Amino acid sequence: MLRVSRLQLFMFRGKTTRAASGQEYQYLQRTQIPMLHFQPSLPRLPIPELEKTCERYLAAQKPLLSEDAYRKTKDNIDRFLIGPGPELQKLLKQHDSKNKHTSYISEPWFDMYLRDRVPLPINYNPLLMMNPDPEAAYNDPLIRTTNLVISSLRFMKSLRAHLLEPEVFHLNAAKSDTKTFRKVASMAPSIISTYVAYAFKAFPLDMSQYQGLFGATRIPETDKDKIYRNSDSKHLLVIRNGHLYAVDVLNESGDIEQPPVLMDRFKRILSDNRAPFESPLGLLTTENRNTWAKIRNHMIKIGNENALKTVDSALFCLCLDEGIINPENPIPMIRDFLFGDGTNRWFDKSVSLIVAKDGTAGINFEHSWGDGVAVLRYFQEIFKETTQSPFVHPEMQPLDSGTSTAVRLIEFNLDETIKNGVIAAQNNHNAVIDSLDMNYMKYEGINKNICKKQKISPDSVMQLGFQLAFYKQHGKFVATYESCSTAAFRHGRTETMRPCTMATRSFCETIERKTNPATANELRAMMDTCSTIHGQLTKDAAMGQGFDRHLFGLKHTAETNNIQLAEIFQDPAYAAMNHNILSTSTLSSPALLAGGFGPVVRDGYGIGYNIQDTYLGSVVTSYKPNRNGREFVECLRRAYEDIANVLNNATSPSK
Repeated sequence: MLRVSRLQLFMFRGKTTRAASGQEYQYLQRTQIPMLHFQPSLPRLPIPELEKTCERYLAAQKPLLSEDAYRKTKDNIDRFLIGPGPELQKLLKQHDSKNKHTSYISEPWFDMYLRDRVPLPINYNPLLMMNPDPEAAYNDPLIRTTNLVISSLRFMKSLRAHLLEPEVFHLNAAKSDTKTFRKVASMAPSIISTYVAYAFKAFPLDMSQYQGLFGATRIPETDKDKIYRNSDSKHLLVIRNGHLYAVDVLNESGDIEQPPVLMDRFKRILSDNRAPFESPLGLLTTENRNTWAKIRNHMIKIGNENALKTVDSALFCLCLDEGIINPENPIPMIRDFLFGDGTNRWFDKSVSLIVAKDGTAGINFEHSWGDGVAVLRYFQEIFKETTQSPFVHPEMQPLDSGTSTAVRLIEFNLDETIKNGVIAAQNNHNAVIDSLDMNYMKYEGINKNICKKQKISPDSVMQLGFQLAFYKQHGKFVATYESCSTAAFRHGRTETMRPCTMATRSFCETIERKTNPATANELRAMMDTCSTIHGQLTKDAAMGQGFDRHLFGLKHTAETNNIQLAEIFQDPAYAAMNHNILSTSTLSSPALLAGGFGPVVRDGYGIGYNIQDTYLGSVVTSYKPNRNGREFVECLRRAYEDIANVLNNATSPSK
């Protein structure tokens, strides 16, 4: 254990503002339970029974298909179960048993991401936008930038020194998020520690993805990208007005520079009055991956290898933007943070911290290396520290360390090929973002407290609203994707939860019926059924008992063993199921102002949603003219009004 000096604390404008001193400044946390203590005993992601997967698949197809199409799909499943299915299951299990250090989905899932050639913005990179600091003075862009960077570095150093607390999901935090739990869990041998945690109703989560947060970049290569990682770098990539800078943030010993020193370095960039870069190279990261790979290889050939290494090895990317948020209409800022005009981004970096001119902050992250669990943890930790006990306060003055090379412009050798590539990338990116519509809906008639009082799952209510809205708009039901983490397993990724069920279909058809309308009590009973089924599907997915990843693994097994694809995988219904018209994801955090991502198909909707104590909200993206996002959001508001009427007018919760 490292010896630490006492951390100096003092109050400033209601915050515990800390002075940086000794080793305590270097680390965000010093965990009692070793960071990777639970990792050896995490259970392996199960391969579901073949018959169960087929049952679940058919249940998900039923609300989407006509009777004739469903019968054909069921026939395909029946043939699969007595034909190639068992052999593929056997091969998948054999491969899994030879790779006990990981999960059966991990390698093919990485491969899927890295082989896809579509541009990263909109298609893959999501956005998490932070709430502002409650104290207005701390939203000054220099103050907020420096505080967020310091907390990010403290998080990174805690992670790399294995001093970060293990990620644990507490089913009942009052009973398990305690000193007793930490003491007992830390004393348990690693090989059984996860099961000791289970006795407290605490569920340790896989932390293998955390190493991808810092010093990492996705590098474009022909046909399949690669992930580059560097554990020795001491600088950030900072982008402002399209210019790329390297800014040293760790000293020669690897310690975080003092707050006034960091403040001075970021002030130098914020005060740099040079005109926007005529050929902003970040635009190249918005391109088709093969196109970008070809240009990057050319850049290296003409002498830009060291400059690109400086970019790739940076701890993370800091984007200093010029925008200002309008609280009454956050959509323009959400658009800027999600994809913007591409001139002030490097979308290949694992993590990009964005800070606007008014201090609005957010994180845009590359998705191939990991999922939302690690990013959300980092996001929440830096928000909490910077808003409760920051290191930089409004009266602090920048301090020049006298190191002239600590802030340096990354200079590139540009020729016509590169300049033309930037122009083409800008034209391509503009064409895409011009066609992307984004709409926001905030509804205060339903919230977490109301759902709790009504004894109904908030997530099931949100998802039921999406089904009802689409049915109002189009009069049909489509493939719907809800992301569910399987981080409770070693090297788990995500599983798909399919919220469109026969129960949700029945509710939507009944509430929209014009003749012989159902009573509020009848509709409420149907809502309870929807909620119960939704809860079971969510539990199944979180426990690795969905069907999507299993079928994906079986299909991948056939392809890698040169086995002819079974009829099930060639069925139009299978293609339709994986053409997710409604792609949805939720994150719940007091730090989160909004989250967003693009549609996964041209004729789909990307729906980032959350339900808070006082309202529910959704950010909806869609492509024009394929979908009418504004109309969908109007239907969504009407859907929640209808659901609220049921909740308000039913005589009592039926549970």
